[in-house]
Amino acid sequence: MTGTTYIVMWAVAFVFFVVVEVANGAGLFSIWFAVASIIAMFFAIAKAPFVVQLAAFVVGSIVLLLVTRPLAKRVQKKTVPTNYELDVGQTAVVIEGIDNTVNKGRVKLNGTDWSARSVDGRPISNGSTVTVVQVSGAKLIVSDNNK
Repeated sequence: MTGTTYIVMWAVAFVFFVVVEVANGAGLFSIWFAVASIIAMFFAIAKAPFVVQLAAFVVGSIVLLLVTRPLAKRVQKKTVPTNYELDVGQTAVVIEGIDNTVNKGRVKLNGTDWSARSVDGRPISNGSTVTVVQVSGAKLIVSDNNK
């Protein structure tokens, strides 16, 4: 193979790894291989033997992975609250009296009708305002604001 063929090969590898990275969507899956492909391509431009290019690719991938992966994981740890977490602490209105003993009760929260139970087991009358304490499946556990 000629030197130009190796350069094209590493450029194709770079594009491949970038496409895999973008298609993956999980974030930072193959970007290290893409960067290592660029490193190996520079060795091909310098007319280094293929074994040296391959070693540069392998070592570059490993070093980049070991050095940057912990940092990338820390940056990615930012979590976005789900609707479930956002509902806790919100105020809702009882639209069907809550009575845990007969497993009844409904509230309206942000325009959505939810099944509800009181946190302390006491009945809560229709029209009362309540605060969401917990979300349990499709059921809101609420406390009475009018106590």
